[in-house]
Amino acid sequence: MQIPLFTVDAFTNRPFSGNPAAVCLLENDLDEDLHQKIATEMNLSETAFIRKLKPGDDFTKSSCFGLRWFTPANEVPLCGHATLASAAVLFHIQKNTNSVLTFVTLSGELKARQVKDHIVLDLPLYTAYPQELKEVEELIKAAVGDMVVQDVRYSPDTKKLLVRLSDTYERSMLEELKVSAERFLSAEKTGKVEGLILTVKGNSSGKGHDFYSRYFAPWYGVLEDPVTGSAHAVLSSYWSEQLGKKEMLAFQCSRRGGELKISVRNDGRVDIAGQSAVVVKGSLTL
Repeated sequence: MQIPLFTVDAFTNRPFSGNPAAVCLLENDLDEDLHQKIATEMNLSETAFIRKLKPGDDFTKSSCFGLRWFTPANEVPLCGHATLASAAVLFHIQKNTNSVLTFVTLSGELKARQVKDHIVLDLPLYTAYPQELKEVEELIKAAVGDMVVQDVRYSPDTKKLLVRLSDTYERSMLEELKVSAERFLSAEKTGKVEGLILTVKGNSSGKGHDFYSRYFAPWYGVLEDPVTGSAHAVLSSYWSEQLGKKEMLAFQCSRRGGELKISVRNDGRVDIAGQSAVVVKGSLTL
């Protein structure tokens, strides 16, 4: 069996930055265990599987597809960058003729559309609630050491912990922070955290980035994710409230780095836009 396979760098306009995702186009149903085996083989933070929903569907003409995401360790309920990568394959490689694509996923229906040189993802917006510091103190200590923490929030929908560092810290402090994410697994005692977001306020006075972040998910076999759409579904809600803004520009300052344009909507959802670069075209032979 030959499966068309692509590697796409998401939330960037150039190769070797942003967040790479593998994208597989499934003409036929795949044995369930093969999804995880392929994702483990690809060894990227996410491998996406686009599947046809009914006979007669076409990757060029159809507008609705199934979509699943797997890390090297397990399946995840939401992945923004691999959704952007999937839309990029359909729009740019398959030359899909529709203006809007719909993906049926574990997080409901997600839509992607082209706006100039960006792909805009329509994602759920997740609220993060105040978190008792004492419960997660050991985890935060493992992440940031003695750095001053200004706010701690928890998103029960995504099981992500958001840690905001003091506004006295610049972007460079977040970028230079040495994080040993392997230590999180033993430091997390509550059993409810499956992703850790570190974030600082930007110094935007009009232009520039409104906030910066880094994201860690060793619980899913991803020590640090380069650019994370699902984390920004939490960050967007938090920073929109904190800054009093609906339109924001964010930068995830991992080693590869990536930029996200954010538009918080009034219907409990968020539009997250990014660019993409296709870097590999090929096929899996099974």
